[in-house]
Amino acid sequence: MRTHYCASLNEANIGEEVSLCGWCNTYRDHGGIIFIDLRDRSGLVQLVFDPKDFEDSHKIASEVRDEYVLIAKGKVRRRGEGLENPKLKTGKIEVLVSKLIIENKSLTPPIAVGDESVGEDVRLKYRYLDLRNPRLQEIFITRSKVAQATRNTLSNLGFLEVETPILTKATPEGARDYLVPSRVHHGEFYALPQSPQLFKQLLMVSGFDRYFQIAKCFRDEDLRLDRQPEFTQIDIEMSFVEQKDVIQVAEEVIKSIFGACGIEVNAPFPHYTYSDVMESYGSDKPDLRYELPLIEVSDLFIDSSNEIFASIAKDSKKNRFKALCVNGGDNFFSRKTLGEAEEFVRKFGAKGLAYIQVKEEGAKGPLVKFISEDKLKVLLDRVGASVGDIIFFGAGAKKVVWDYMGRLRQKIASDMGMIDESLYKFLWVVDFPMFERNDDGSISALHHPFTMPKNIDVEDIEEINSVAYDIVLNGFEIGGGSIRIHKQDIQSKVFELLGISKEEAEDKFSFLLEALQFGAPPHGGIAFGLDRIIMLLTKANSIRDVIAFPKTQRATCPLTSAPSVAGEEQLRELHIRVRETKK
Repeated sequence: MRTHYCASLNEANIGEEVSLCGWCNTYRDHGGIIFIDLRDRSGLVQLVFDPKDFEDSHKIASEVRDEYVLIAKGKVRRRGEGLENPKLKTGKIEVLVSKLIIENKSLTPPIAVGDESVGEDVRLKYRYLDLRNPRLQEIFITRSKVAQATRNTLSNLGFLEVETPILTKATPEGARDYLVPSRVHHGEFYALPQSPQLFKQLLMVSGFDRYFQIAKCFRDEDLRLDRQPEFTQIDIEMSFVEQKDVIQVAEEVIKSIFGACGIEVNAPFPHYTYSDVMESYGSDKPDLRYELPLIEVSDLFIDSSNEIFASIAKDSKKNRFKALCVNGGDNFFSRKTLGEAEEFVRKFGAKGLAYIQVKEEGAKGPLVKFISEDKLKVLLDRVGASVGDIIFFGAGAKKVVWDYMGRLRQKIASDMGMIDESLYKFLWVVDFPMFERNDDGSISALHHPFTMPKNIDVEDIEEINSVAYDIVLNGFEIGGGSIRIHKQDIQSKVFELLGISKEEAEDKFSFLLEALQFGAPPHGGIAFGLDRIIMLLTKANSIRDVIAFPKTQRATCPLTSAPSVAGEEQLRELHIRVRETKK
């Protein structure tokens, strides 16, 4: 049927007879001559129907409407002088159609292809029409290139692609599992994998040495712009490696992915410790396309006349006193925007938002009276402040201060137009804490309980670091991994610190713990969030734009009406009774 894709035609094809297939994108009748923009996944080309040349095809063209499926044959010719369309790849040529077939008609579409003003729920209900949007088709062409580049690179590096199970055992990995009831085993359930973590470790025990998989993962968690209940990971695991080896492979994969999209990436990427990024940016996934570092100033407020400030500053282990200097910020922030900034940080635990404005006549603002003149001079020098700047301050419990000051940093950069959208700033975050203390005082693994600790014998559990690493791009964590525990005594010690009993460990992880006793090699790996990478590469508004058939923020599918009620017969087979709940 087809000799060419629509947008593959150019001036070199002038004079050729071609066959094209696609959809009617637009239809125009200009005084008897009909023009149809034919669309396929490559783009558009203009078809011309002139009754003086081909009366039959012109007659058929008069019946065409938007989204009709067409097969057209004709000759490529140059457009008339002054009629070129520079917005189209094919804007200098057109096809004079000699034969037209309406292969299939279309009802009037409920949404216009490419109309971004249509609500997301409606676009997802008619996703098969929404996906005809050239913008979305470009996204999925990019996604295909990325997957192909990933497979080629890892295969060339000696990795084997191995599939791991989708129906598996529920294991605690930080989010709720999706459970699947078993028909055969009464009252028992499979779980959909949150990641292939345990299976890829088992493959290392199996001697596979280098494994990868583009894997589907499932997590029942609250959704946002970069989360979906089902998502795709590029999963990698290697034996007999150290952190630097995994990082080197990961950077090769990133270079190939971005190279496939015409973007040159320079590696190696800079390394920052977890402590570095939290202290300087208030986030373990900082956006480095702009400056705005957080500066510690506790020492300047130890003798403050404000007792609350002084008490916060004196406990440097639990608390932080951070300054954020915004160059030119005094002209940007009005009384109204200062109020909005304070309201913003209060949502994340701040008691308020103190500031100092640096003016020609000197420093002004509510904080000035609580610091001596000498120390004020040291402060202004430390943060690099000059006339026209504004300095914001956050003080209190360190995790709370890190969080709201880090968010304020991001908001200011966005509001003041500091972000260069053309930049791709990669970094590695390393030396993560092994454990974190929860609000109730309990301890949990920051990554997962199979991460190798660096200093397991340290007395203070919060001082134990792990051999873990995240790769961050423009404020998004796009991948993370670790060197794994491969020795039974270390794994048992970690479970003990987490308060996991031998019985509980045996119940949840027996197959892995047993495997580690049969000559498990040292191993480690990394997993990239494929969807997030595509979102950043294509400048998409949300992760939903880069998944062919995504769920809404309420984890529903308007297209298929999933999830849906199961029939009584199905439920009986699964030994399940749905309990009524009060609305």
